Amino acid sequence: MAEKRKWFEWLTGSLEQKKRYKQQQARVKQLPAGYQQAQEAIERYLMHRGGISDGEELLQMLDDLTELMERAAADGTAINDVIGEDPVDFADEFLANYTDSQWINKEKDRLKRSVDDATRRQDAEDTP
Repeated sequence: MAEKRKWFEWLTGSLEQKKRYKQQQARVKQLPAGYQQAQEAIERYLMHRGGISDGEELLQMLDDLTELMERAAADGTAINDVIGEDPVDFADEFLANYTDSQWINKEKDRLKRSVDDATRRQDAEDTP
């Protein structure tokens, strides 16, 4: 039975992560309408822009954003006071805190390794 669950989670993703995501989304639905709309818009942007390939880091990012909006709503802080005048700048700066598992970082590492390997090969070929 454990083998089947492990295989299923490998295929579909962690069931625990899906549960946490649903809980996080339920928290968003509890926000006052304006905060909820802002949260959902920022989430959409982060999902398209982020390129995060690790479910755990993605969940942490969404949890942190939800907590920020919950606190702002509870304190009566205006949405613009939270995100500033440019929501894209806010979202990009927010995303910068969650770059460990972005797919582009894997590609950057692959590029560096490939060029290093090519340089070593060239050096070996040039050595008499």
